[in-house]
Amino acid sequence: MQTDSIELSFLSIFAFITFFIFLIVSKYSDKLDNGILLDKDFFKPQAFHNEAISRSGGIASIISLFIFFGIYYLLFSKILYEYIFLCTSLFLVGYLDDIKIKISPNSRLILMIVFLIILINVLPIQIIHMDLIFLDLWLENKIFSTIFVLLCFLFIVNGANLIDGFNGLLTINLLIINSVLLSINLNSDRVEFSFFLTAQIIILISFLLFNFPKAKMFLGDSGSYLFGSLTALNTIVTDNLNSHISSFFFCILLSYLFFEVFFSFIRKIYQKKSPVLPDNKHLHMLSFIKISEIFGADKGNYMNSIIINSIFFILVLPSIYFADNSLICKYWFFSLISIYTLVYIRLYRLTKN
Repeated sequence: MQTDSIELSFLSIFAFITFFIFLIVSKYSDKLDNGILLDKDFFKPQAFHNEAISRSGGIASIISLFIFFGIYYLLFSKILYEYIFLCTSLFLVGYLDDIKIKISPNSRLILMIVFLIILINVLPIQIIHMDLIFLDLWLENKIFSTIFVLLCFLFIVNGANLIDGFNGLLTINLLIINSVLLSINLNSDRVEFSFFLTAQIIILISFLLFNFPKAKMFLGDSGSYLFGSLTALNTIVTDNLNSHISSFFFCILLSYLFFEVFFSFIRKIYQKKSPVLPDNKHLHMLSFIKISEIFGADKGNYMNSIIINSIFFILVLPSIYFADNSLICKYWFFSLISIYTLVYIRLYRLTKN
């Protein structure tokens, strides 16, 4: 009981510190190097803002995260090497774009792959089990395991970056995912890991206060890569720690981030576009057009985030009650994929003109 009280006290202090880090970064980041972090590109396909906003959310997030790593070491005498090296590497890849160092999408993808392959093998990071017998057997092979884990990270990290276009859209989605992961680990008495998940949720909420409903800062590529990698690793760790839960349940939980990338890749190839270049035909962009007709463009920005995440939460919620049933989770996952596809086709036809 005393230990729990100490942890809660540290989390309270951490929440207070994190809020002021975001406050200070939000106030002064636009003055850094003549406004190098200001997003003034209003004409890129994924831009839905009309004033210069600082892409400094990633900086405030990683500062807060490293402060927490220090707190975690004080409490548990452990260094979270996997998280430290992973989030730092992916943060730096995204930060290059935030400070306007132009590298091609292909070069950025290659850089990300190189970092991830090294980290997956050195740390190491692995998925212990899947609800498919042939995958379980293949995961015993080192090369296949590395490729499989690499793809998991690439889908989630790029999915996070892909949907980070509207105020609160990515952040609320990550809050839903990490809150469910926290609930699972609390029920399994994984106290230390639950403590870490709570800290991440505190950082996300602190950022949301400065991004929603009106944006005072953006996560930037550094922030979306940072939280995408954290969420992917959180899911893998939770899956490994809770073998009684179907691995397809975690697929359900990450379905929006994963399928947004997968569907977009296939769609762009079909439309004879480069699959790595951005466009304005993603689900959240099409839904914004229809929602803006109802609420107007200003309110449509954050209402789009609320509606998409509300639907996502409603669709994911039932799966929590049969999370340990592999067969139902499989059917539910593919049902969600079907729903996404049908909704996309309908929105595409409605907004085609």
